[in-house]
Amino acid sequence: MPESDRLAVWAAFLRAHATVLAKLERELQDERDLPLTWYDVLFQLNAADAELRMQELARSVLLSKSGLTRLVDRMESAGLVARRTCDADRRGTWVGLTEEGRATLRRAAPVHLRGVSEHFVDRLGDEDLAALKAALDKVLGQPAPADPACDEHILN
Repeated sequence: MPESDRLAVWAAFLRAHATVLAKLERELQDERDLPLTWYDVLFQLNAADAELRMQELARSVLLSKSGLTRLVDRMESAGLVARRTCDADRRGTWVGLTEEGRATLRRAAPVHLRGVSEHFVDRLGDEDLAALKAALDKVLGQPAPADPACDEHILN
């Protein structure tokens, strides 16, 4: 494949990523008054099924890690997460979901899942999805876990 075609694939990937994220953001904001970054933090904390240290949360969020402290500050003020100092290491901070955070996540999940299906999954066939997964696993340098955490986990 010519280099220009290879770069066109990269550009298409970036456009698709930005377009889908913008649609997911708009839907969550319009229907649940929740920014996508907040949803991501709530999802990651719920998937961990425990408190996470801020460092661990920063590594697990799928969106930008910059400004995570300020984002958690706002989420704590909204009553969605709670922080506490790590007893073993006073420099460390634990973050966990509050009951309101769990309830917010449960309300937002159907909107997010619908958007992921409508704007991404439903537009691709099974072969396309398998090929894309295989290609992205190569880009990540390792196969994905056999049973990765998914949004459906939060509905339980």
